[in-house]
Amino acid sequence: MNAIETLITEQRVITPPSFLRDGAMIRDYESLYQHSISSPEWFWGSIAAELEWTEKWHKVVEFTPPHHKWFLGGKTNITINALDRHAKGALRNKVALIWMTEEGAEHVMTYDRLLRRVCQLANALKSAGVGKGDRVIIYMPLTPEGICSMLACARIGAIHSVVYAGMGVQALRTRIEDSGAKMVICSDVTYRAGKRVSLKSIVDSAVEGLDSVQHIIVHRRQEPLLDMASSREIDFYDFIKGQPQWCEPEIMDSEDPLFILYTSGTTGKPKGVVHVHGGYMVGTYYLSRAFYDIKPTDIFWSTSDIGWIVGHSYIVYGPLINGATVLAREGALDYPDPSIVWKTVQRHGVNVMFTAPTAVRMFMKHGAEPIKKYDLSTLRLVACAGEPLNPEAHQWAQDNIVGDGGYVVDNWWQTEIASPVIGTLPAFDARLGKAGKPLPGVVLAILDAEGNQVPPNTGGTLVLRRPLPYMMRTVWNDDERYKEYWKDFPGCYTSGDVAFYDEDGYYCVLGRSDDVIKVAGHRIGTAEVEGALITHAAVAESAVVGLPDELKGERIKVFVVLRAGHEASDTMKSILIDHVRRELGPIATPSEVEFRDSLPKTRSGKIVRRYLKAESLGQDPGDLSTLAD
Repeated sequence: MNAIETLITEQRVITPPSFLRDGAMIRDYESLYQHSISSPEWFWGSIAAELEWTEKWHKVVEFTPPHHKWFLGGKTNITINALDRHAKGALRNKVALIWMTEEGAEHVMTYDRLLRRVCQLANALKSAGVGKGDRVIIYMPLTPEGICSMLACARIGAIHSVVYAGMGVQALRTRIEDSGAKMVICSDVTYRAGKRVSLKSIVDSAVEGLDSVQHIIVHRRQEPLLDMASSREIDFYDFIKGQPQWCEPEIMDSEDPLFILYTSGTTGKPKGVVHVHGGYMVGTYYLSRAFYDIKPTDIFWSTSDIGWIVGHSYIVYGPLINGATVLAREGALDYPDPSIVWKTVQRHGVNVMFTAPTAVRMFMKHGAEPIKKYDLSTLRLVACAGEPLNPEAHQWAQDNIVGDGGYVVDNWWQTEIASPVIGTLPAFDARLGKAGKPLPGVVLAILDAEGNQVPPNTGGTLVLRRPLPYMMRTVWNDDERYKEYWKDFPGCYTSGDVAFYDEDGYYCVLGRSDDVIKVAGHRIGTAEVEGALITHAAVAESAVVGLPDELKGERIKVFVVLRAGHEASDTMKSILIDHVRRELGPIATPSEVEFRDSLPKTRSGKIVRRYLKAESLGQDPGDLSTLAD
């Protein structure tokens, strides 16, 4: 990739309130940052030492590109630090989780109660033959049962893989097969925007013919209770009934896998990103405080879902390791009305919120009136990530959500890197359109195609010159695919994003350099959507591109060549849209379908998606015959 000329001229700056700057964990950023990169073993070792280990590590890091290991020889279990050390101490009766439904029902669990429930489920898993290293698929919405399922797997050393409860049959089946899961824990339904959405029917289709799945645990929510379809199915609460409320944690090596989380790539099947007990624990623990500024008395609300990395790191593990109180709400952010978010902030006195730029743009769409009805004086920090936060949305959120009494900040990270890498700390100013500076321990570079560092305000490929404890260790069952992240620039992790930095070290991440579409903060691989289309009998060929969308960031447009005997029509468009929705879930639903007699291809037969995208945007796509693979 050649150097890219940056066109962003935004100069607006937002200064944090003095109380926020004075109360931040990191006040002298420059000094700490320089120390963290000059003495990384000391830096990460001192943070890890604040947590409980049954056996201390003998070496902080070992890096033989592309593989890295952290806290070698260390033994622990992430649930010891997320649950036991609080439930057995002064925080025993502190509220760990406040869960809400769209209808306003609430469920509260203390650290003691959460540990007991997790142990009951962990014992049930063990009684069903699930043990260390076994994989468990969790196909559940944002519920206490879903959170407990994750923690229970971790408790016994099983590897959980949460699949977003909105993905369809094909997506779920692919993840079950790739992970080799022996159990699926699911809900019968989820509720969103006032509608009841069936999940169990998707599970039934996804596991059809998969004898490897020995047990299906069903959290039945609807009345009358859903009948169990086979002998391998059991009700969630019947499953844990009578189980002891204590389960000894499985002692894990620091490098033992904690979970697999699948993320989409540009080609082939989704990648099973593997994170581990030790380094992931240390990273999420540190960044919960250092970046998100979570304090012991805070109510923290992430509007994400447990199906995504944000939900793993900053609904479940990070805040709980810090002994925080987590607010979780199932459902749509604008249902039953556009003011529900702000009503919730006022009711619970939310102090710190994590949300997506897509959500901010939705709030903008509804205007400031729903916000003005409520007292948001407790809300001091709103952090946004998942896609670039455009300056207009950033300024609007600052002015209308927190005003002078709070701060809206941007940050950048990935599923592969399970916590912030670039961010705007409370210790320094926010520059609109820029995510911020490298966080402590992070060594970044922006490189041109030859691997040279580009000068300020020049675009290039964003890379990490060193690994971090909270980075993935491999791709499940496909280490060669993991190595691809490190092959472009020797010794460097390639993010796949294009970015630039300014003279003061602030970074702007412009977006993906590959064919991954960001819809409402979700990364969707074009290959998955194209693959779903091809499974329909009427489709001969397909291509997918992402187009700008004011609310979602990007929307999905598909190009389809029909098989002989099928005719293009509005009815066929509806059929194909519904087909993709069924196969991959609502988040991958195309916004537009265009029928074509043929698709533009290179001489070797590869479809040129950028050609289609340029045409759709009214731009000159160039001479197709000159395009290389």
